[in-house]
Amino acid sequence: MMETADGRRTLGPGEAALENDGRLSLLFVGAGSAFSKKYYQNNLLVVKGTDHALVDCGTRAPEALDLLGVPVTKIENYVVTHSHADHSGGLEEVMLLNRYVTKRRPRIVVAPRYARHLWKRTLAGGAAYNERKGGRWLRFDELWERLPVRRIRGADRERQVATVGGIEFQLFRTMHIPDSASSWRDSSPSYGVVIDRRVLYTSDTRFDPGMLADLDAEFGFEAIFHDCQFFPGGVHAFIEDLGTLPPAIKSKTRLMHYGDAMDGKRARAAELGFAGFVEQWTPYEFPVPST
Repeated sequence: MMETADGRRTLGPGEAALENDGRLSLLFVGAGSAFSKKYYQNNLLVVKGTDHALVDCGTRAPEALDLLGVPVTKIENYVVTHSHADHSGGLEEVMLLNRYVTKRRPRIVVAPRYARHLWKRTLAGGAAYNERKGGRWLRFDELWERLPVRRIRGADRERQVATVGGIEFQLFRTMHIPDSASSWRDSSPSYGVVIDRRVLYTSDTRFDPGMLADLDAEFGFEAIFHDCQFFPGGVHAFIEDLGTLPPAIKSKTRLMHYGDAMDGKRARAAELGFAGFVEQWTPYEFPVPST
């Protein structure tokens, strides 16, 4: 086990666990962008007591999880935010290993509007056509057990809620792709996540200050983990644009989904007032609330 610059402990190979003493623990299996060669990909393991869920499972996630000591055959619950390969590319391995090795269906949290898109346009090609049953190919629900997802009445951004044991996940629409979209409403389905009403995990999003202001005003987050990139344009949030956010938000925000040039940007992130960059394999822990 190693220490980061701010004194946090980084796990070594085989040191991750799927249970703890009840605190909310967030472990970045990877913290890099889609094309990072140093930082795997931005996928998050959430653990609380005896419950756990993996938020996204990119192409390199099975490799990183195996090194951490929790291969995908041990992960029982998944939350999927959108279909880019760095967030969903490892799900084919999940489906095939579980169907043909463990003989079980993992549980999945997926927004109902997005579920058909995820299956038909992302997952079916590598999984549906391995078997024929009664003259038809495999279906989504033969590979996954869907957990109930409930729409929150009156909430903006099509917000909906699901629980994995004692962990609550609220999904909300983000403004990610295409880059021509003027708001989340005309964007392709892509979701951020509010975890246990304590933490904001944006997943992938362009710069959207109204989203942050509204959600933080409602929840008063203890921490924010925000998508970032080091150049303007495209479909992610430019670090310099994020630097215009209110100091109270920046001071509890750690930047994630970064490129391999991250080390050279640490001083700039501190100068802009952020809490820093996310460190992969480093648990971010939130204590059990006092009663």
